[in-house]
Amino acid sequence: MTDPGAGQPDATSVLLPGPWAHRDVSANGVRLHAAEAGSGPLVLLLHGFPEFWWTWRHQLIGLADAGFRVVATDLRGFGASDKPPRGYDLPTAAADAAAVIRALGETEAVVVGSDWGGLVAWTMAALHPRSVRRLVVVSAAHPRRLRSSITDPRQRRALAYALHFQLPRLPERRLTRADDDPVADLMRRWAGPAWAGTTDFAEAVERYRSASRIPQAAYGAMEYYRWAGRSQLRPDGLRYARRMAAPITAPTLQLHGAADRYVLPSTAAGSGRYVAGAYEWRELPGIGHFPHEESPTEVTAAIADWARG
Repeated sequence: MTDPGAGQPDATSVLLPGPWAHRDVSANGVRLHAAEAGSGPLVLLLHGFPEFWWTWRHQLIGLADAGFRVVATDLRGFGASDKPPRGYDLPTAAADAAAVIRALGETEAVVVGSDWGGLVAWTMAALHPRSVRRLVVVSAAHPRRLRSSITDPRQRRALAYALHFQLPRLPERRLTRADDDPVADLMRRWAGPAWAGTTDFAEAVERYRSASRIPQAAYGAMEYYRWAGRSQLRPDGLRYARRMAAPITAPTLQLHGAADRYVLPSTAAGSGRYVAGAYEWRELPGIGHFPHEESPTEVTAAIADWARG
């Protein structure tokens, strides 16, 4: 395991060994790292913050065993992917992911996204519908639903922790300081109580803490939040919100932890109004913001069943 106190890690620190292969994919003008396992219909896994591809370690194995070709990418700015100075908006991230599918030699995939990856997945289904055969969203409300939920004082309080991410430079400094531990603090806030006391949780915190200290990774992660906040009243953000009114035609499964204290279940549950295709909402008792890690067997089985149609 990478020791965060032993110096600043580099991008190779996330090339963790396992029953998967690491590869680089050229997509939408950037190089994105991915871990791949199995063969069969393509399932594309998109992570959130503060994670990287490794957050899907259980699903890479389980879905490959279930007969799928499974690819977990690092979003631009994260892990071993390129970290350009710009492009940290949802339309660009969705274009990145759609280009990954094409670069892998496929025209469509079952797209699975959690947290920021879930927002990217919603955006793909609206703006690149031919790329998304079926959709699974974990711990993420539809972007228009999340936008409207700001009028709910409970959801505003839940999102308050991320407000300081809007500041320039300071959040990156905190994420990369050896004498501070914002990743552990954030994950304890957002995780379900059962998982937070496990050795698996402790390992995840160490992995994500180290990955956040890769040069420029903290900048990329914070830029996603800054775009989300600053675009609310800018022309690009208003244009994006209008485009996201397009009905989602891909069959959509939404998985959400009942104990999620960041994106409240009451907020996420309203996302079904934007889905014109088959839709299922599934709330997971006792689970927080990281269902794919907190209850990996249940989530992997749900994804596999949905992917089979």
